[in-house]
Amino acid sequence: MPVKERKMAHTSEQKLKVLYLYDILNEYSDENNVISMSDIITHLKNRGINAERKSIYDDIALLNDVYGCKIEYRHGKHGGYRLIDRKFELSELKLLVDAVQASKFITEKKSCALIKKLEIFKSRYQATQLQHSVIMRERIKTMNESVFFNVDAIQSAINANKQISFLYFDRNMKKERVYRKNGERYVVSPIALIWDDENYYLVASDENINKHYRVDKMEDITLSAKTAGPLFRKRFDTAKYSKMMFGMFGGETVKVTLLADEKLAGVFIDRFGQSVIFTPGDGNFTVTVEVALSPVFYSWVMQFGKSVKILSPEIAVKGISKLAAEVLENCKQF
Repeated sequence: MPVKERKMAHTSEQKLKVLYLYDILNEYSDENNVISMSDIITHLKNRGINAERKSIYDDIALLNDVYGCKIEYRHGKHGGYRLIDRKFELSELKLLVDAVQASKFITEKKSCALIKKLEIFKSRYQATQLQHSVIMRERIKTMNESVFFNVDAIQSAINANKQISFLYFDRNMKKERVYRKNGERYVVSPIALIWDDENYYLVASDENINKHYRVDKMEDITLSAKTAGPLFRKRFDTAKYSKMMFGMFGGETVKVTLLADEKLAGVFIDRFGQSVIFTPGDGNFTVTVEVALSPVFYSWVMQFGKSVKILSPEIAVKGISKLAAEVLENCKQF
């Protein structure tokens, strides 16, 4: 190899050495785990970089003093180097992992991919702790893989102040898509995206009325050439709108059998997941689900009026009757 080419190769190798060194420290060390100098040299060699101890000392000093890293040397029999300062604390990453897992609008496949990407911000030892916290099998997840494309399309429309059109669907007892408005497209002016009650929602102006739509139930979103309606440009209070969503409320966990109108099949799938089992009847169905008995659950049932009825157990029947009587009595006082 000519002298000039050897010099260029050596220069490139030295530049890569610093990057590889950071990657090695990031992967093989943390607050509780160190990596020895001999192991650093071995890992660099495995990546095609031959390095001496002195040059690595210089590179570590460069990463600390110029790049702002916090690489420490721990003395002792099993001493070595460790990267202390990270972009994320382990507790922060666990919080993000929990958020990804809890999000219904993110499919199981996408959840696993996102969590895998988060692992690069920690050492392989701490990444194992993140993996141990991943419990996806029992989570209720959307079946719609296009959610991320939907979010991107909606955000683009919001930024461009344009209307969008889309198809909107529910699910029947066979868990098939049933399109609203007989398959006619919705045309709205998007206002904001809200993550609430474990789902992603689009808030939009439809004929000067603000409505919200589940993003994972939207299909074939198309950006319109038309400018968004006048309400789009008004200041929208996202926090205030989100308060309309009900939150979680604990209580005794029991298996409840419900009788419901068949038109509510999609509602039950949304609430209890794809694994819910329907027993068809004459224009209705029965379903048994495990719930926490609470005023929130009873209110959820009562919102459907005569379309949903609790059949068992007795404690649930008495519970909703008691709440209904209290509500009725409260109304009489006014």
